[in-house]
Amino acid sequence: MKERFAVSPNEIKRMTTTEIRENFLIETIFKADTVVWEYGHYDRMIVGGIMPVNKTLTLPEGAELHCGYFLERRELGLINIGGDGEVIVDGKPYSIASKDGMYIGKGVKEVSFKSMDKNNPGKFYFNSSPAHISFKTVKINFKDANPQHMGDIKTSNKRTIYQYVHPKVCESAQLVMGMTVLDEGNMWNTMPTHTHARRMESYFYFNMGNDARVFHMMGEPAETRHVVMANEQAILSPSWSIHSGVGTAAYTFIWAMAGENQDFTDMDFVAMDKLK
Repeated sequence: MKERFAVSPNEIKRMTTTEIRENFLIETIFKADTVVWEYGHYDRMIVGGIMPVNKTLTLPEGAELHCGYFLERRELGLINIGGDGEVIVDGKPYSIASKDGMYIGKGVKEVSFKSMDKNNPGKFYFNSSPAHISFKTVKINFKDANPQHMGDIKTSNKRTIYQYVHPKVCESAQLVMGMTVLDEGNMWNTMPTHTHARRMESYFYFNMGNDARVFHMMGEPAETRHVVMANEQAILSPSWSIHSGVGTAAYTFIWAMAGENQDFTDMDFVAMDKLK
């Protein structure tokens, strides 16, 4: 487990490109037959990826979290962006096809992952946040995610936001998670941009070609910075930071939030003339 310590708005103003990448960017999410996970000190969000190829993988034990097991005091949301797989939750198997997701509640002691075809393995991207109460485990088929159609081709941001872990789909303690799919020919994911001072957010970009890139915007509105991101990379966004991106081609991204509320519309929009 790698830790990502909290950075204030004052610190990022003085950071080099390398320092910004080291503090916020997670360059590798998936490794064959490995559980990759990083601990962020923004609302204690864990970001990770699990890609079982030749064997079944299990969430780590709780030693590094100083608890008995991984979900003793946590909840978890996941979305599979790879081939068909299976998630076993305390002995109960769930078939998870591409674009299917799950919510797994506090108190589940063992979660394992396997792929149906090692030549097309499952890629289970997950986010986990602390939980004060236990809610039931729910498989979220892609067709059951709550779609929100937003943007316009005229502003290059026509997209569909699919809410997975969200009050309209399933109960959770604080985690909110979903997937945004841009229409072909659209590149911006959120502009005009916003902050939400009561919640942090993480972004995971994928469905990009080898030569495609996303320019992820972050920082205070009057002190913006950017991070150039490749396929299947993730980034942490503190609550004081904007989070917006534009790609060299259409892409998909998974977002997750944790903090004081679960109100998807809790956004402090930034006027274009305030961005610098």
